[in-house]
Amino acid sequence: MGNSLLSMLYLYMFLFQSHLKKPIDAIFMHLTVVNILNLTFTMLPDIIACFGIQQFLNDVGCKVVVYFLRVTRGLSICTTSLLSAFQAITISNSHAQLVCLKSKLSMWIFPSFLFFWVINMVIYIPVITAMKGKSNFTFVGPGISNAYCQTPQIEDNRSWYFISILLFRDLVFVILMITTSFYMVTFLYRHHKTAQHLHSPRLPSQLAPENKATHTILLLVSCFVFFYCSNNIVNFYSFYTPVKIPTLDVLICILSSCYPTVCPFFLMKNNKIFSKYSLSLLMIGSTGCHKAFNS
Repeated sequence: MGNSLLSMLYLYMFLFQSHLKKPIDAIFMHLTVVNILNLTFTMLPDIIACFGIQQFLNDVGCKVVVYFLRVTRGLSICTTSLLSAFQAITISNSHAQLVCLKSKLSMWIFPSFLFFWVINMVIYIPVITAMKGKSNFTFVGPGISNAYCQTPQIEDNRSWYFISILLFRDLVFVILMITTSFYMVTFLYRHHKTAQHLHSPRLPSQLAPENKATHTILLLVSCFVFFYCSNNIVNFYSFYTPVKIPTLDVLICILSSCYPTVCPFFLMKNNKIFSKYSLSLLMIGSTGCHKAFNS
């Protein structure tokens, strides 16, 4: 619901409030769409399985669902890293080496989206060939298994080759995320120390909109790193455990859903359109209550 509401607000802004949109809003919108797709492909099989429906997904359905689940999960880390890097460049001061990139930021956003989609769709091609509908026998050995889908026995060299590619991608984007986050924390600390010398302690110090957005992105990055690393650890253990444990599937589903679920509420925190829309609803509600009281 949070992602759906946020996507409608951004769509409204792009169509009717174009003067308020900024380049970073395109990244927020892309992250919101990725969250919606990720939650859909993550939770749909488990929700259907809770109703006791058998054979919901065949081989083709398993290939499509698991493939796009993995692709959207990869897009999540790529987009969050882009968001962190974008904001780090945006708040960089005039003496920073990154200032020369500011004028080109908006030009690189959509090519970056295209690159992320292409690279993740190529990386997860082995999922299409390996994933099949679940058979009636008990699954044993390394591989993926859930309510409707499973992979056959995978050779260790093939699985390690695939995992090595994923680890390299994750390492690159996590390092980028951590590096830019460290830069933003350092920048905010220096800004705070400077503000203490420039402003009287009697006056309340108001954070600039860029700094508020930076706080939000740092919260997103921290939340993402925690849930992403936790999910990877559980996924890795579940992949190589000899006998699949149903409880692990539930835990993986929960960990996979946490970040895309809480992400929109962080983004709504400093969203001008959402604040304006909420204020309008409050005014309408207070007006209606006042009329009802007078009547």
